[in-house]
Amino acid sequence: MTIPILQGTLDLMILRTLATMGPQHAYGIANRLQQVSGEALNLNQGTIYPALVRIEQHGWTRGSWGKTENNREAKFYAITKAGLKALHAETERWRQMSNVVEKLLAEEQ
Repeated sequence: MTIPILQGTLDLMILRTLATMGPQHAYGIANRLQQVSGEALNLNQGTIYPALVRIEQHGWTRGSWGKTENNREAKFYAITKAGLKALHAETERWRQMSNVVEKLLAEEQ
């Protein structure tokens, strides 16, 4: 069963993937997120490419062209210093928000 991506979380997931795995192309990032999610996330090109463009425009990643393991041309994205700062800030924001949600959900029990 696939789950929808919560608004505002895709950038965080992409940045974390790049920080963990090093430079990746879009297909590699999508596969990694699908793998880590236990197949719960299924990212298509219409989802991942706009996010990659957006975070590159913010200066959080830098793209360069290279060859994939299948010898195809692809743009590889690497996280920048600004991207690492954004990752840290977004991680903290996500943890704070998820703590609030957890507290509210605990009230139901």
